[in-house]
Amino acid sequence: MKSHNTQLLKTKAHQLGFEYCGISKAEFLNEEAPRLEAWLNQGKQGSMHWMENHFDKRLDPRLLVDGAKSVVSLLLNYYPERELENADYKISKYAYGRDYHTVIKDKLKELIDFLKKEIGDVNGRAFVDSAPVMDKVWAKKSGLGWVGKNTNLINRDKGSFFFIAELILDIELEYDGPIKDYCGSCTRCIDACPTDALQTPYTIDGSKCISYLTIELKENIPEEFKGKMDNWIFGCDVCQDVCPWNSFSKRNQHMEFKPNEELVAMRNKDWEEMTEEAFGPLFKDSAIKRSKYKGIRRNITFIQNR
Repeated sequence: MKSHNTQLLKTKAHQLGFEYCGISKAEFLNEEAPRLEAWLNQGKQGSMHWMENHFDKRLDPRLLVDGAKSVVSLLLNYYPERELENADYKISKYAYGRDYHTVIKDKLKELIDFLKKEIGDVNGRAFVDSAPVMDKVWAKKSGLGWVGKNTNLINRDKGSFFFIAELILDIELEYDGPIKDYCGSCTRCIDACPTDALQTPYTIDGSKCISYLTIELKENIPEEFKGKMDNWIFGCDVCQDVCPWNSFSKRNQHMEFKPNEELVAMRNKDWEEMTEEAFGPLFKDSAIKRSKYKGIRRNITFIQNR
């Protein structure tokens, strides 16, 4: 039955548009525990204090789902068909289309409903950045890629421009295993980081990351980053753009992630003159709404005053 149910799951996942699906045994993350504790103790989470919460749950999926036996990791490609080039201001590629939280949650709900219908007694939860789940670690354990020196999950066939999602289920499935690390001696991501957030391989200082500074940080951006933001006003893709493995990235085929034409047409003055009334409708279905109008204005102003 494990083999049959595993095949059912993976076939349906691919039908729903997930490019990759891997499965790991739900168990305590022994290797990750000391790393996570050290990272938090060093304050590399910045003001993201929520990362300090539920420490045990981050390391043990069985505390999130009673009787959990399997962690299913899924990758959804978001590499765009074209880049936004009409303005100097940059936003991360993952925010070009509809908010991925909504898109993926809908797919995961359909996947769980399918499993319940086909298998019967299945209980579980779906996760998309919505709970203390270490998504890159689980994706690595299930063989979907390795965690590179830029701390992103890298797939050997199609790079790293993927959303990661999980199902934690209370049924046993056939488990996949990890693959080797293929970063080799390459340090392009470390060398290219504008704010030196990647000072050492495989470790990121979140408090220095441009994605953190433009999205998660709610206070003023520290003066030390003047002239280092590289015109990013929402997120940052530098450490992925320079990664050699992303030469294998393929354009995504998901209509939901097709860039909004209004966004494509925006130029510098459109960003600079945008009102709060205009911001709401334009980004109501976008991940950019996380920064809110106030955050985007702050980011633009900070770049202008470098």
